[in-house]
Amino acid sequence: MSLSDYNFSLPDDLIARFPLKNRRDSRLMILDCYEKKIIDSEFTSLYRYTAPNDLLVFNDTKVINARIFGNKPTGGKVEILIERVIDKWTADVLIKANKSLPAGAKILFESDQYAIILSKNEKIFRIKFSIPVAKQIEKSGQIPIPSYFNRPSNDSDIDRYQTIYAKNSGAVAAPTAGLHFDEDMFQQSLSSNVSHAFITLHIGAGTFLPLKNKNIDENKLHSEYIQVSKNASDSIAKAKKNNGRVIAIGTTSTRALESASKDNVVLPCQGETSIFIKPGYKFRVVDALLTNFHLPMSSLLMLVSAMAGKKFIMKAYNHAINKKYRFYSYGDAMLILPKGIK
Repeated sequence: MSLSDYNFSLPDDLIARFPLKNRRDSRLMILDCYEKKIIDSEFTSLYRYTAPNDLLVFNDTKVINARIFGNKPTGGKVEILIERVIDKWTADVLIKANKSLPAGAKILFESDQYAIILSKNEKIFRIKFSIPVAKQIEKSGQIPIPSYFNRPSNDSDIDRYQTIYAKNSGAVAAPTAGLHFDEDMFQQSLSSNVSHAFITLHIGAGTFLPLKNKNIDENKLHSEYIQVSKNASDSIAKAKKNNGRVIAIGTTSTRALESASKDNVVLPCQGETSIFIKPGYKFRVVDALLTNFHLPMSSLLMLVSAMAGKKFIMKAYNHAINKKYRFYSYGDAMLILPKGIK
């Protein structure tokens, strides 16, 4: 498979750079993969396509203020995006500067604080801060909105680039499919006899890195932390026993569930995953997927292609562009139903 097979041209005005007034105001595209039908709808119609005993699985990771700006001793600007916190003083980060920084280089922050580059592995730097990482984030960290917004973060992002159920701090990007849910949408699921479960996958800065190799099979994803509790495992087993569907809310929930599965059963786990789901993958647990529209040639576009079929996904994306759906983190949603609409 070639990376270029997953390319498409997106008009700039379809990139959703700001959230809508209300979380639930997005549009929803339904993909009936069995009938090969595309249905244009609204996000508030989501529960028309669920059934009693279905289970929605959410990623409850919480985005940290992972973007920090500093300077070289010579005055040049440096932008740091924390990938993950290693211990009290050190973190793995992405660094943006006018020239590559070597090990031993110092990055200066306000109030005489600084960080030292310890090492570099491909594009990931390990740095040590002069004060605890949590303190540096508290003092000068900003919400790490994606670069394709092409704007500074603002006060609205603090609330809206976070799900309402975010709980476990550690992500540097939001699980964006969950951004559409408000409290009313949760209550509607309960009245529809649809249950909830929560897992954690801390989305790392590697999610912003493009795939390097033209041959898809030669690419690897950066490792990310996942945790699946016994409660979540039991809820999934119950849904399956009652002929309900496990509906993953977002690609991160999908990757966590598939990583935690063994012999088609999701087991409690805590650890790392670098699972790369692409066409040819056989899903073991996830029966349907709610997701946003993804970047060209991205691993996430390949994941949804694995579930719906590449040809059907590219047809759906072309339809979305023609119908002017909003793309990416603050954009509209897609519900993929591999076995068709119940």
